[in-house]
Amino acid sequence: MGVNLRGRSFLKLLDYTTEEIEYLMSLSENFKDLKRAGTPHKYLEGKNIVLLFEKTSTRTRCSFEVAGYDLGMGVTYLDPGSSQMGHKESIKDTARVLGRMYDGIEYRGFSQELVEDLAKYSGVPVWNGLTDMFHPTQMIADFLTVKENFGQLKGLKFVYLGDARNNVANSLMIASAKLGVNFVGCCPDELKPEESLIEEAKKIAKENRCTIEFESDVMKATKDAHVLYTDIWVSMGEPAEIWEQRIKQLKAYQVNKEVMDNADEDAIFLHCLPSFHNLETTTAVEVNDKFNIPEMEVTDEVFESAKSKVMDQAENRMHTIKAVMYATLK
Repeated sequence: MGVNLRGRSFLKLLDYTTEEIEYLMSLSENFKDLKRAGTPHKYLEGKNIVLLFEKTSTRTRCSFEVAGYDLGMGVTYLDPGSSQMGHKESIKDTARVLGRMYDGIEYRGFSQELVEDLAKYSGVPVWNGLTDMFHPTQMIADFLTVKENFGQLKGLKFVYLGDARNNVANSLMIASAKLGVNFVGCCPDELKPEESLIEEAKKIAKENRCTIEFESDVMKATKDAHVLYTDIWVSMGEPAEIWEQRIKQLKAYQVNKEVMDNADEDAIFLHCLPSFHNLETTTAVEVNDKFNIPEMEVTDEVFESAKSKVMDQAENRMHTIKAVMYATLK
């Protein structure tokens, strides 16, 4: 029996089977081929979606908008100041109103509980564009990029370096477990994910014959790795005062040439962006002025190297988000 996701929300990968995730990746490949060939694919003409953003974004907004237009849909964007959701109107009421007007809802913000409530009360598919807990649309793009480079996923060694408690690290751990990838969280002990989530990931990994491990030693963790992945050290919404503490905790976890050379000969580097690999942003300049650190989670040498597949990864957000919307709305 084929995979049917019609009417489903996409809130976290824990809700999806391995077969369903693989189906979304395969569908993404098809949409990427259509886009690059210039073949029209307005398969959802007449439908309308709304994008709710409590956290701003470049890639998520652009990916959803372009994907929506390519599929023939009308797209409404509501920025952080354009909705009364949670302020003058309850989440439940907002969800029920939007569900009467739109065929699908994207939410990017803080609360996983909020996006779950939108799905519960709206009556239409809801897609998680990012919460503090999970970032599922990013995962489809990440593992599609890995598959494009290695031809397969099962058995690969995937190392995440940095704050392993954040939404990206949580999601990478779950996605790896679902897809048979050996995941290593390389971080200080105090920056591990919640123990309950680790145990859940290990249980899933056992079923898919892969492993979930944590290692604080960078060279041990990255030895013979196929994928090195990192993220910014301070996430959106965290106070600026935390930079000093986070730099002390994570400076040793920077992905540099020595770390990259320690990985497999064919290893690739990934980053969900934005990245502080140089001094070309105001935030990077401010942090460098205070703490004398011109390159943070990754060096410019690695970021701009042939091993870096970051721009392929960013492009794949568009194709994979298109797949998620099509699969749930068709």
